Amino acid sequence: MKVLIAIDSFKGSISSVDGSKAISSGIRDVFVNAEIMTLPLADGGEGTVEALVHATGGHFIQKEVTGPLKEKVEAIYGILGDKKTAVIEVAAACGLPLVPANKRNPSITTTYGVGELIRDAIDKGCRELVIGLGGSATNDAGVGLLQALGFSFLNHLNEEIDLGGQGLQNIRKINSINVIPELKDCTFKVACDVNNPLYGPNGAAYIFGPQKGATEEMIKELDKGLENFAEIVLQELGKDIHHIVGAGAAGGLGGAFAGLLDAQLQSGIELVLDIIEVEKKLQGVNLVITGEGKMDGQTSMGKAPLGIAQLAKKHQIPVIALAGGVNEETSLLNELGITSYFSIVNAPMTLEEAMNSKVTYNNLRTSTKQLFRLLQAVQTGIKL
Repeated sequence: MKVLIAIDSFKGSISSVDGSKAISSGIRDVFVNAEIMTLPLADGGEGTVEALVHATGGHFIQKEVTGPLKEKVEAIYGILGDKKTAVIEVAAACGLPLVPANKRNPSITTTYGVGELIRDAIDKGCRELVIGLGGSATNDAGVGLLQALGFSFLNHLNEEIDLGGQGLQNIRKINSINVIPELKDCTFKVACDVNNPLYGPNGAAYIFGPQKGATEEMIKELDKGLENFAEIVLQELGKDIHHIVGAGAAGGLGGAFAGLLDAQLQSGIELVLDIIEVEKKLQGVNLVITGEGKMDGQTSMGKAPLGIAQLAKKHQIPVIALAGGVNEETSLLNELGITSYFSIVNAPMTLEEAMNSKVTYNNLRTSTKQLFRLLQAVQTGIKL
């Protein structure tokens, strides 16, 4: 029997790496000699760095950078096994969890630290960069990031604007004379799973601003700033970033990457599956086990389990999905490649208990063991 374990993290509970170990143990409890491959997955959000570093035999880099409130924070990114590709989650440098709830204010938070991570990766020889958007505390359209790479955004006095979303309305000119020269040799692939434009009713400020601490009045000002930035970019660089699909992602970072760094925005899970070459690894596999913390309607809209399931379906490989919670919407997944799905919660317990990492590990191992005991009992019929 050859089994591929490809799960996302159970967010807030257990990492994809440790979850994979639990499932492997459950299989070995029944099939001691099973051939097991593990591919930790992510969908471009939290856990992407860890998943890709482990899948490619890469390594982690710790770097002190400017945090969202301009204080110093320790951020981690990865360099993949090819030694030329860096993978960065923007939340590591400007994520919402880095800002206390009472200090959340997208008028002042900055993406400058993301640019510092990119610059560090470039200094270490990377020319291909994989960026995971999502979870940012910012609404500066990536201007802070770009400033860290050498771009200047000048006001009517020909002075550099302030960091944060509040400075966008003051931009009158873009100066790229001091942009680091290596940038022209870099390729950016950006995991982006939203399609919001840069500004307007469906733009970055109105849709994502409230969760970052923006008041109604602040949202209006931030939106004006995003619109001004887009107009200046169009005038100065001839690029219409407002209408780029996904420009409004992560407070406008999508627009910055696509418009000023010529990045390719694509589905997070498709990007991850492509990098770790999952389709090649499916050759000869009898069964795929996937999963995530909660499986529901969102899973059918491009999450990691769906991505792996659709590839497995293409090769007619059955897929078992494990999750902490499932609901009635999860049944849609049966039509999309997931053969069967199961909740690993095996007794009444609080959400806090269920999300305890040790409990999750044991529940994953136990559920897997019981499933494989069933497979063992009927394996002549299913020809595993």
